[in-house]
Amino acid sequence: MKYYITVFSLLLTITACTNKNAKKQIQLSDSQEFRKYWFANKAEISSYDLEQAQYGKLNKGEAIMVFVNEDFRLDKQVKLESDAKENTTPVLKLNFIKKFVTGIYDYSMYTSVFTPIQTNTFSATLKVTNTNQEWCGQSFMQLNYHQNGYQILGKSYFEEEVSEERHMDYSMLEDELWTKIRLLPIEQLPQGNILLVPSMTSLRLRHKKVQAEMAQVQLEPYKGDSTFKGKDLMDYQIKFPESKRELRIVFEKGFPHQIVGWEDTYEIKKKKLTSRGILKATIQNAYWEKNSPADTTYRKLLKLKY
Repeated sequence: MKYYITVFSLLLTITACTNKNAKKQIQLSDSQEFRKYWFANKAEISSYDLEQAQYGKLNKGEAIMVFVNEDFRLDKQVKLESDAKENTTPVLKLNFIKKFVTGIYDYSMYTSVFTPIQTNTFSATLKVTNTNQEWCGQSFMQLNYHQNGYQILGKSYFEEEVSEERHMDYSMLEDELWTKIRLLPIEQLPQGNILLVPSMTSLRLRHKKVQAEMAQVQLEPYKGDSTFKGKDLMDYQIKFPESKRELRIVFEKGFPHQIVGWEDTYEIKKKKLTSRGILKATIQNAYWEKNSPADTTYRKLLKLKY
């Protein structure tokens, strides 16, 4: 209980410091449209064609985004599976999976993000986990919001990254930008020059430590070619001058702000490459109930190959 009170009070403090006009801002989650879409006991599942840069090459693959609402325990920072509802808040959980093949072997990269739906009360994402598997071995990273920052726990098969346990002062996470796109009115999305922790996946692929960088963030109507398709597309651009990395997330302006794709550009092995994800299909489905052989038909609806 003491830990719960600490987390709750610190979250309120951050909210007050970073968003003094929170009460005056629109709370998207209060709208009937939002609740009808995200509280229907179904997940939104989207599949993407993926080209992922690794080893100086672009590799074919597939990505999946699973967005779902669930109750989250503040004290243990896990999904609620008991009657302890007084210690919970609803979160929008994102499971972001990337699978791709490099030569003979494959990669599977999995990130989970837990962002409170009541953004006016909780300004910080409470938890991010990341796991990566390939034929050489595995790695794991977890960030838990605690004491006005994130407690970092990492394990890896790499000798220089074998174990990590430390506290990092609070900065916004790149991994939570995806959930904020779905939760916030577009005029409230973070913009300007901000401290931002790069995504766990990008850090793993580049063998970088978890730490914040200065980032330039802007939002504008999408003016690119026909690579990304959708209605009234917006272009969310994140630039990291220090690491010379650029990320763009393209999504629909109207609710529910469907993410139609992304581009991630950075230099690896002295070659600048752009990873890209392009939307294939989206369904709403209570996937946790669809676990029999007959339910593989839903994979066909999602146009999944892997």
